[in-house]
Amino acid sequence: MASDRVTSAIKQAVSTRAKNYCEYCQSPGDYSIDGLTVDHIKPRQAGGETTLENLAWACFGCNGYKHTKTDDVDPETGEKVALFNPRQQVWTEHFSWSEDFTEVIGKTPCGRFTVNALRLNRTGVVNLRRLLAMAGLHPPSEI
Repeated sequence: MASDRVTSAIKQAVSTRAKNYCEYCQSPGDYSIDGLTVDHIKPRQAGGETTLENLAWACFGCNGYKHTKTDDVDPETGEKVALFNPRQQVWTEHFSWSEDFTEVIGKTPCGRFTVNALRLNRTGVVNLRRLLAMAGLHPPSEI
């Protein structure tokens, strides 16, 4: 039976699995202003459980914009799509980087919706990516 409580052991397991990167915007936890947190992919309000299969490591920005979103409309095609699920989907299949590695580009309806819904190209995150790229620390080598 799943618990609603995110224990320190669960938090550590989710962080380790994600290599301390936000599983949505790919911001590194070591350079995040607010740190990272556990996100329920299927929100608890929608019946999502606190199990490793339903948890992602997310920056507070992505977590806050995601809130209880699970699906919506792709801005390009108008079709209803689900938000990116890091437990079931591969990041590089749905996203790529701009030429200068500062912006996330949605390659699929799911990717485009996720970029818009979670505001993956927020000014602060883009600025952080720019500085990290200049220091040779971005983009992440493993996604």
